Amino acid sequence: MDLKLADRLSPETVITNLKAREKMGAIREIAEHLVKKGLILNNEEFLRAIDNRENLESTGIGDGIAIPHAKTDAVRDLILTLAISKAGVDFEAVDGKPSHIIFMIVSPDSHKGEYIRILARLSKLVRKKGFKDRLLEARSKAEIIDVIRGLE
Repeated sequence: MDLKLADRLSPETVITNLKAREKMGAIREIAEHLVKKGLILNNEEFLRAIDNRENLESTGIGDGIAIPHAKTDAVRDLILTLAISKAGVDFEAVDGKPSHIIFMIVSPDSHKGEYIRILARLSKLVRKKGFKDRLLEARSKAEIIDVIRGLE
């Protein structure tokens, strides 16, 4: 089965105007959005899992991109979220620059294989030429998903 990131995103898992400027604030804002959509079963457990992962090593990969991720049973199914921050979020990235594109992957332990494949696919996609600029120029949630679909 060919796993497509665009198929894992939907308008309800895309946030186009993230307000927070620091890492845990951004993670909490994304979590609140997912709680409202009914995708998180236990918000405290969810935040703890993401925070524990961030404490191991920052997921700010540089070039304006962060990929926070964790495995937790606070979710029923694998969730891929994309949040865009015009101002940027300090994700303690390796290059010291703020992150404007934040992909969050959260999965229950039972979806470990899919979690690893999504992470690998995302890591490859974010390195494609023009990826970041095209995402930041997209004017709607549907257009954001189309950009990803076009680059996959």
